[in-house]
Amino acid sequence: MSLALTDIARLSKLAQLELTDQQAADALDKLNSIFALVEQMKAVDTTGVTPLSHPIAAWQNDLALRLREDRATEPDRRDDYQKPAPAVQDGLYLVPKVIE
Repeated sequence: MSLALTDIARLSKLAQLELTDQQAADALDKLNSIFALVEQMKAVDTTGVTPLSHPIAAWQNDLALRLREDRATEPDRRDDYQKPAPAVQDGLYLVPKVIE
């Protein structure tokens, strides 16, 4: 994929940027080089390569993720929070209808 100067003009208009012709040409070269790099990366065969959980895992095999146990750490205080509400039904706050 590569861009043309018309694409840069459209993008700059959408971003509300005023670019000179030289700035547009520079942006075109930079964006096209980024797209070329992405195409090179997409061309690499990655079959059989296991995804890394962390970039350091490529060099340090014994890296363990320190994940906390998935459990509630705060008490359920919903009833306490709903006591001052003017109207509650089935655990939900009732509010007046504002749109007819």
